[in-house]
Amino acid sequence: MLAITVETENGQRRPRATADQLVCLVRRIGGEGDRFLVVQRIPDLPGVFIQVWHEAGGGYTLQYRDGAHDRHFETTLDEPEPVIAAMTGWAREGEGEDWHAGLDWERLDFAPPAPVPPLELDAEDRGLLEARVREVIVAGYATRGELAELAEDYLVTGGSRPVSPEQARELTDRMWLERVAEQAAWADEETDPERITRAFAVLEKAGLTAREHFTCCRSCGQSEIGGAGAPDARGFVYFHSQSTDAAAGGHGLTLHYGGFDGSSETTASVGREAVAALERCGLAVEWDGDPGQAIDVTPLDWRKRLVG
Repeated sequence: MLAITVETENGQRRPRATADQLVCLVRRIGGEGDRFLVVQRIPDLPGVFIQVWHEAGGGYTLQYRDGAHDRHFETTLDEPEPVIAAMTGWAREGEGEDWHAGLDWERLDFAPPAPVPPLELDAEDRGLLEARVREVIVAGYATRGELAELAEDYLVTGGSRPVSPEQARELTDRMWLERVAEQAAWADEETDPERITRAFAVLEKAGLTAREHFTCCRSCGQSEIGGAGAPDARGFVYFHSQSTDAAAGGHGLTLHYGGFDGSSETTASVGREAVAALERCGLAVEWDGDPGQAIDVTPLDWRKRLVG
């Protein structure tokens, strides 16, 4: 897998795409509603990406940006092979690949962005806003775009919108980069959230619908989980965003589970299967075997690496 997220024109996102998947996506684009790819690093960094546009019958417009407005470059290519080579090389930058080589890059002339006026918030409102943004960043599931939307809307009351889109982006990007710096100091060892992801992948492969950070609450989760997975899934395991917030706050993680046939026997069986998968991945679990009780994963060190 590559440390990238690929987004297509139709809104599909593929975190940690493989090199083969990237090749297939480049070769696929060109049809209506599927004409471009945007590739970002993991974790996503402001103003850092590579992207390609292609319409059937035409060439390929390849661009990359390296942070600042004056570090945006473009080249036009006739065939997909050099596009694939450049995009794969960009994704593997740091592994000694000179992905720029052999391409005629032109720097695009963009005007510098207008200065963003400072936030005019009192200490209480600013504290509330930054605390919520920080909470969502630590939870680890939001994209940079979603964080900016949260910051813009969080203090809205009536017709008052004290945070502009530009101010929201500036604030959340600053806090995002602070978290990126924090996680750079973490050891390369597997974290507890990564163990949960691994356990959920095992459960999904075994025929259960396993979803992280699924819906806002248990009520919504129970009503929507049936349509979230394969039609032949035997049962489900999930945690919702309120549980994510609790885990990020140091309170452990609550999992909901069950069988799609509605029987207590199947629910208990799914619970045992979930507990076994979690424990095999090195997580501590509290559950007394009662199908009417949730599974608690605790203690938990919530260090979820950002994707974006």
